[in-house]
Amino acid sequence: MGRLLYELGRVDEKTRVANERGSSKAGKSSFSWAWELDGTIEERERGITMDIALQSLSTPQRQVTILDAPGHKDFIPNMISGATQADCALLVVDAITGEFEAGFDRGGQTREHLLLVRSLGVSQVIVAVNKLDQVNWDPSRFEEICGLLRAFLVQSGFPSSKTSFVPVSAMLGVNLVNNADASVLSKWYKGPTLVDLLDKLEPPTREIASPLRLPISNVFKGQNSGTGVTGRICGGVVQVGERLRVLPGDESAIVRLIDVEEQSVPWAAAGTNATLYLTSIDPIHLSIGSVLCPPSDIVPLATVFTARIIVFDIQLPITTGTSIELFHHSRDVPATISKLIATLDRASGVVTKKNPRVLSRGTSAEVEISLRVGTLSGPTLNTRPIPLEPFSVNKDMGRILVRRGGETISAGKPLIIRAVEILIALPGIVLDIIS
Repeated sequence: MGRLLYELGRVDEKTRVANERGSSKAGKSSFSWAWELDGTIEERERGITMDIALQSLSTPQRQVTILDAPGHKDFIPNMISGATQADCALLVVDAITGEFEAGFDRGGQTREHLLLVRSLGVSQVIVAVNKLDQVNWDPSRFEEICGLLRAFLVQSGFPSSKTSFVPVSAMLGVNLVNNADASVLSKWYKGPTLVDLLDKLEPPTREIASPLRLPISNVFKGQNSGTGVTGRICGGVVQVGERLRVLPGDESAIVRLIDVEEQSVPWAAAGTNATLYLTSIDPIHLSIGSVLCPPSDIVPLATVFTARIIVFDIQLPITTGTSIELFHHSRDVPATISKLIATLDRASGVVTKKNPRVLSRGTSAEVEISLRVGTLSGPTLNTRPIPLEPFSVNKDMGRILVRRGGETISAGKPLIIRAVEILIALPGIVLDIIS
């Protein structure tokens, strides 16, 4: 992505030279373009992306926000946090023989990343087949990779009409912005560039009429502007001066400033990746995974809920009592599959069997999920609830991922939430219990 940003004028020459010198001095000269988004010392020393980096670029018809997500399996939670904020996916695969296969073979990160983003609602994907210069611009290698990925994308639920492939060489800057006329690639490829494909992406329908929902993905100390929080607005509109509730918890805050792409704005709507600077709240009450919402229309809190899930290609079946990690936006919490309610027909959703004993690969099912404390034997009463809404109410707030033992085993949509009672106190008003 660093080379693409440079070609589009988003990285100046001074920064490019500094990254080139710094990476060369660190013995990682081939990572110079990656340094534009991999900004921490540890990322640069290890040569891998570890956290989400935010950037933006413009095409003739689109303003694109980039969420550069980690590809390494050790940082899948951070990748999930980024994927929950995405509308579309750009998958970069390595054309070098053996490198692509390592990611695409069973258990590889290419497969898992595609399953994750599709499960989180992303339906448009661009596949950039990179480093083709390292295989002498072999068209058969490009077609081989496209053929394997095309079949897997369809199997994973990506519509073929919303899937595109483009050959590139990021290091050489070939076919990123300008056509490949002057390269060996032009002998067999006459299609669009990467920017051409980005320019054709279709923005999804936004939940602007819904109540405000903003899951927090990062918290930081602002400079003379209160505490800053970032996140993608999943519903509604937020305005400067508005008072917001922070859930879970009893606190509220006032929006002092709103920044979108480093520009101060008076309001921001659903679909926007925004930074809010909040006052009238102690930063200790703001945490990653909390949700900002209007005091008059709060998001439900749940410790137990029913969900419809799709089981992925797993080796060990899911049974009642299975311990899992539950992912919802930037929050991951320990949980248990407390009940297997029914298996369902994947196409129609009709119940095929009630109270199954196990769930195997490829199964669609309705299950009950219960949150638990950090230890397997902890009491349920001490479990901290999470903000959650049914998929039918808010699609962005109604998607979950389930992992076990470092592997993503299923994804789903909450159906019925057993809302936790919340104590609401407003000045001059008698306390009420609202469920």
